[in-house]
Amino acid sequence: MSGKISCLSRLTSRKQLLIAESELNRALLVAECQTLADEVQGFASQAETVSSLVSSTVSLMTGLVSLGGKKPATGGETTSWWQTAIKGAGLIGSCWSAYRSRNLK
Repeated sequence: MSGKISCLSRLTSRKQLLIAESELNRALLVAECQTLADEVQGFASQAETVSSLVSSTVSLMTGLVSLGGKKPATGGETTSWWQTAIKGAGLIGSCWSAYRSRNLK
């Protein structure tokens, strides 16, 4: 009879060892999933920042092209550099406001 008890004891020990190993693997998987989720969230945040910067840059470039692209007709009045500077400052201010509002979200 002592042979059966010894065999059952080894099987019970092996079962407990497998259960413990399974729990350890499950805990490691949860930790790796959390790390992956954190990295994906960080990447998404960086992509959002880059997208915001690109959008602001495109707005700025569009504004600058629209300011400098028009040439007055011959015989017409030319715009003063003050007017151009004021328009440019307004454009930069609006781009900056758009950039700041996206970063605050």
